[in-house]
Amino acid sequence: MKLYRTKAGFLLEHETRWYAGTDPSWDSLVTRDDLDPHLKSLLATLEKLGGQPANLSQTLVAPIAGQEVWAAGVTYHRSRDARIEEAASAGGGDFYDRVYQAARPELFFKATPHRVVGPGGQVAVRQDAQWSVPEPELALLISPSGKILGYTVGNDMSSRDIEGENPLYLPQAKVYNRSCALGPCILVSSEPLSRATEIHLDILRQGQTVFQGSTSLKELKRELSTLVRYLYLDNSFPQGCFLLTGTGIVPPDSFSLRPSDEIRITIEGIGTLANTVG
Repeated sequence: MKLYRTKAGFLLEHETRWYAGTDPSWDSLVTRDDLDPHLKSLLATLEKLGGQPANLSQTLVAPIAGQEVWAAGVTYHRSRDARIEEAASAGGGDFYDRVYQAARPELFFKATPHRVVGPGGQVAVRQDAQWSVPEPELALLISPSGKILGYTVGNDMSSRDIEGENPLYLPQAKVYNRSCALGPCILVSSEPLSRATEIHLDILRQGQTVFQGSTSLKELKRELSTLVRYLYLDNSFPQGCFLLTGTGIVPPDSFSLRPSDEIRITIEGIGTLANTVG
């Protein structure tokens, strides 16, 4: 089942049928440990639509209200290599290999809700950055108790030159206005995603593809349950949270985003998150 947040409430997509709800309390809806069965029980009480809403792309907003967004780093080998290369001149390259090999994952704060944009929104690059890239990632929706409730597409915008200058600059490279995008929906499921699930990234410039890349969850070194366990260790999330699980797709060092570029991230079974750089 897919859950979409809209300007007027929410939409459910279930077995090719669409249903509309007007409950404005997103937080109370998505913090339930029984989210999957609860949504299925709601179907009979919701307005049944004839098909996908014609103006769907205009009504969707980011599927977040009171949740924080956190992120895991260096969870794919490709990300490890990229971090080592960008930080080598600053003497920090070895740090990333240690993180990749360690039992404890790298976890960091990414965004508050007001820094997150939704489908069709404009993500940003820092004005003091010269080398910026999107990072396509599987994002987990996690309940206050630490249960994985669902999955969505995430874009962890990053300033590679700032992070590479010194690993201690990571918060400045990662956390700023419109530095994160989530959507288009939450795939709500009590079953884990298949390790064969593919992630695709396409970047278009003036309508032409300037970068394409793909990976799959098979390349993810960490277990999702391990990332969640460390995140919730001595930490609380009253409204639940989102966790970006790392990227396995990194454009070449010669590439940097430009204004008006279109970023399209597709995760099999969830959908496509499309944003422009503004």
